[in-house]
Amino acid sequence: MKLLRRFIHYYKPHKLIFTLDMIASFLVAVIGMGYPIITRFMLNDFIPNKKIELVITCAICLLAVYLIRMFLRYFIQYYGHIMGVRMQAQMRSDMFNKLERLPYSFYDEHETGKIMSRMTNDLLDISELAHHGPENIFIAGFTLIASFVYLAIINWILALIIFACVPFLLFVTSHFRHQMRVAQMQSKVAIAEVNSSLESSISGIRVTKAFTNTKKEEEKFEVTNNKYVKARSLAFDAMGKFFASSQFITDVFNILVLLAGGLFLYNDMIDLADYTTFIISVNMFIQPMNQLINFVEQFQNGTTGFKRFVEIMDEEEENIHEGNLICPKLEGNIEFDHVNFKYKSSEAVLNDVSFKINKGEKVALVGPSGGGKTTICHLIPRFYDTLSGEIKVDGVNIKEYTLESLRKQIGIVQQDVFLFGGTIRDNILYGNLNSTEEELIEAAKKANIYDYVSSLPNGFDTEIGERGVRLSGGQKQRISIARIFLKNPSILILDEATSALDNTTELLIQTALDELCKDRTTIIVAHRLSTVRNANEIIVISNGEIKEKGSHDELIKLNGAYKTLYELQFRDQSKEEKEKLNQKIKIN
Repeated sequence: MKLLRRFIHYYKPHKLIFTLDMIASFLVAVIGMGYPIITRFMLNDFIPNKKIELVITCAICLLAVYLIRMFLRYFIQYYGHIMGVRMQAQMRSDMFNKLERLPYSFYDEHETGKIMSRMTNDLLDISELAHHGPENIFIAGFTLIASFVYLAIINWILALIIFACVPFLLFVTSHFRHQMRVAQMQSKVAIAEVNSSLESSISGIRVTKAFTNTKKEEEKFEVTNNKYVKARSLAFDAMGKFFASSQFITDVFNILVLLAGGLFLYNDMIDLADYTTFIISVNMFIQPMNQLINFVEQFQNGTTGFKRFVEIMDEEEENIHEGNLICPKLEGNIEFDHVNFKYKSSEAVLNDVSFKINKGEKVALVGPSGGGKTTICHLIPRFYDTLSGEIKVDGVNIKEYTLESLRKQIGIVQQDVFLFGGTIRDNILYGNLNSTEEELIEAAKKANIYDYVSSLPNGFDTEIGERGVRLSGGQKQRISIARIFLKNPSILILDEATSALDNTTELLIQTALDELCKDRTTIIVAHRLSTVRNANEIIVISNGEIKEKGSHDELIKLNGAYKTLYELQFRDQSKEEKEKLNQKIKIN
């Protein structure tokens, strides 16, 4: 019942169209009753008494009302579908807005393709149910009752004999309905997996081609594709049993009419005219039942889709746990106070982590992969919440701030840069949508991307393709840095920002990053220890715990974990530094 109320809620903005659609549906049903009624009059009166003028008049009247019914059906088809599409659009907007407010943890557990399936396939099924559901139930229900009343007027005993088959039809419907519901849910899960596999394969098409693994991707896709075929086969099996059984019972209706009606006619319990009218009218009783039977599949698709829609709408939002304070312009003092954290269904990632960073300092997080460095960076803007302990900025627990105001004060540059489809301008302005052209240009210059942009025929209005596919890694990284310049945050997080770049590009970007770090509290995650030697403090993290803290020289003297990591990289990094120095000489 609760689910029904939530579904009806989406009809409220469309009350006028819905009301007119129901009125039109009612008139269509009423007009449908005209033919058997006129047939009875003609057989009982007009034809035996040779009232040819009335026969012609009735034919003309029927033609007129059928013309009216034609326009009514157009109205139902057009405006009914328009209502369904608008409801679908509203649900899509609600779902998108909901997805924007869901926490990182939701996306850790749900694949993009499966979410897209709910946004497209499921909502399409809901839209069809929204339009056809009330209309089918209303028309079929009215016609069913009206036709039964009319049959009873003709001969109530014969009508009751026909009606005796209805309980058998209801039994078949209820018996197979559960099977159909389960099968439809499995089908929707399967098509979601197909979409997920497709999204993954298309996104990674360049990797596939580079490794010549087209056949492997085809095999992976076929696995999910076959799962869908199997799920749909089960659904069709349930539907086949349902429709075959229900249609058999409706066929029995005709046999009963033929047999019982023949006996009634033989025993003079009904005259030929009423018997003929009864045979014509009984189809009016059977047709709406068939309509309702056929509607069951659409009903199952729509309700299953709506349940999956509601599952997302009922997910706990990120902002449920946000504070009420508006974060002011931060100085950038950061404190982790006995912080513990774990992801869902995983072991502890951070264990009793405590450290302080003073405003304007540059602190580096180093250590083996999976140690918890990136997790620390994700906790500061509250992409995830701590299991226990506190994170304070300028002495205030970050949970007291609104998420939006806190995140506006934090800038993140990651190794894996994400750019939106669109232009270079669009992606840089993402840092501050209200920036002026002068501010845009200044940010591009500081990020060392302006000269490249100026060399393009369309400049800042150059299309970059999906995820910036038309740009090099260094160009994408510099655009992301320009984006942060426009944002102008108090706290800067550099998460392996240059680790995937060549030496020449890294030098250009490092210059931009040095400019970006000025007068900001900066946290650097790096595997290349040579890039963090000048940090105010280096924190060594391993297995979710802080092993060592101090400057580069202090940690070397400790002769501990940092020194071991440094010596492992020393040979290769010494060669790198020489190469970088040579590159720097060439550039200058």
